[in-house]
Amino acid sequence: MTDSTQTLPSQTTRALLELRNLILNGELASEERLSELTVAARLNVSRTPVRAALQRLAEEGLLEEIVGGGYAVKTFTERDVQDAIELRGTIEGMTARFAAERGASPMLLAKAHELIDAVDEILRQEEVSEEDFERYIQINEQFHKLLIVMSDSELLAREFNRMTRLPFASPSGFVKAQVRAPHAHLILTLAQEGHRAVIEAIELRQGQRAEALMREHARLALRNLRYALADDKAIKRIHGGALIRTVVDI
Repeated sequence: MTDSTQTLPSQTTRALLELRNLILNGELASEERLSELTVAARLNVSRTPVRAALQRLAEEGLLEEIVGGGYAVKTFTERDVQDAIELRGTIEGMTARFAAERGASPMLLAKAHELIDAVDEILRQEEVSEEDFERYIQINEQFHKLLIVMSDSELLAREFNRMTRLPFASPSGFVKAQVRAPHAHLILTLAQEGHRAVIEAIELRQGQRAEALMREHARLALRNLRYALADDKAIKRIHGGALIRTVVDI
């Protein structure tokens, strides 16, 4: 069942990556029960790395422990996703404020303007293709990671990385849902203006303004979420979208 040429750490890493992908791609259904034995057989690795992978995914929030042993694939409500987006906005708001108050380096600010210019180039087109969306997502992820670097806070960087292991919480988590939406160009334009305003506030050392702008910018994902949940095809484009339950008890 195991590959004797692989070390235990490499087997654990492989088990973690493969199992995470099975969950996020919808190949393991919400609330599906998992045991070390069945997962080990499916992934063709020993039970020890599978045990470590299951524990790690439970820490990330993709699995939950079952009373009596074993795990189940986590189901997320719309409210869960909303909370995750708000929490990311809080963390990113702090990174923007720290960047403004501590003073981002000219090199990092120049890189931010390069990324903004690259998105401007995409948005000059009347229609945004799927290839443009992929390019936008790459640039968007670079921009948000750059803000973390600007904050000069290892603690915030760790919390951001931990938070965005859930695909719903990542800055680009719901962007793909807009690929075929009639208002796709508008949504990307609004996001771009948010990027531009935050960098301006950071350059002017306006900490409170930078924080407020970044928190509001994160809330654009809530609009994308609502659109995705209303369209079966759109939600299928979201990594991990199959884990979201669309009915919320209020």
